[in-house]
Amino acid sequence: MFSMFTKRNLIRSSDRQPSFITFLSTKAGLMFRRTSIKMLNCYVIAFILVFSPFIAISNASAGDADPRYRNCVEQCEGSGCIGKRYFPNCKISADEVPVIGPPWGMVEPLYARWKKGHCKSNCQYYCMINREKERELLNKDPEKYHGKWPFKRIYGIQDPASMVFSSLNLVMHFHGWMSFFTLIYNKLPLKARKRPYYEYASLWHIYGLLSLNSWFWSAIFHCRYCELIEKLDYFSAVALLGYSLILAILRSFNVKDEATRVMIPAPLISFVATHIMYLNFFKLDHEWSLKVCLAMTVAQLATWAIWGGVSHHPSRWKLRFVVLISGLAMCLQIYDFPPYEGILDAQALRHAITVPLTYLWWSFIRDDATFLTTERLKNSKKSK
Repeated sequence: MFSMFTKRNLIRSSDRQPSFITFLSTKAGLMFRRTSIKMLNCYVIAFILVFSPFIAISNASAGDADPRYRNCVEQCEGSGCIGKRYFPNCKISADEVPVIGPPWGMVEPLYARWKKGHCKSNCQYYCMINREKERELLNKDPEKYHGKWPFKRIYGIQDPASMVFSSLNLVMHFHGWMSFFTLIYNKLPLKARKRPYYEYASLWHIYGLLSLNSWFWSAIFHCRYCELIEKLDYFSAVALLGYSLILAILRSFNVKDEATRVMIPAPLISFVATHIMYLNFFKLDHEWSLKVCLAMTVAQLATWAIWGGVSHHPSRWKLRFVVLISGLAMCLQIYDFPPYEGILDAQALRHAITVPLTYLWWSFIRDDATFLTTERLKNSKKSK
């Protein structure tokens, strides 16, 4: 009887065990989710507290809010004329088909079409130039239009200095990324399946792609202002700055765990995505976007500066130099000034400064990959 009773109890307990384990696992899962939500809320609150000083109500630029400028643009888009200038692209029918175009069988040269540009862009540009001439006669300072200073076009290029320096930054990032790629996969030793010992290789590859994308659209945008290209330029810059901040945090704190690598960037990714959607679907606010970019830049530089000050990295002097000069270059973005002779402004100077810094920055990244790979190999030999 005792054996039968014990056997029955064991069978009953074994029958109940799976449900009990399921209950525990479900409860543990709920607790984990609640903890994760609490941690995420803490991150969001901390993020808002850090960035709240940059939040302010911003309006349109003073130039494009000028009634005389607005009337000029409206009349130009309706008639296609500003004084003696005539823009055929402004003659648009209800079906958005040009009323006046090249004769049948003739194809307008691509360069001529590019130089002529869009109706809105041309109207805004020449209305801006005329309005600034009027203001100059009254001894008034230049004003920004749609968040940008009035520049003089050269061969149809809207902002030639920034376009040239953006292109140089694009070339320098391509050179730096390719040299990093060559170092990782051709010069440094690899693990099985050709995986690098450097844990941050994939993160830097993404950084390289985002940098190329950002500077490409920056160069295109400074060639000729266009609403679509302007949005792509802004979105690419915000995405690059947000990812750079994430990368700075992960590298500075030496984060290797995959779960932590996902949890830390989550609030930042949410914020950047929300900001991009706000600019795209609600309002392309230049002043607000500038403050967001400055806030992320300050946070990124502060993270690198603290790590560069306390670490014993063999190439820490490169990091410190890049952070210092980048901080000074950021001041040009804060203390903006009108373009000299309508060509060189603070943003163009900042782009010029970042060209040599980009070369030094990728040099530090290569040194970091070499340093950590050497350390990992030493540790693996000691463990054996």
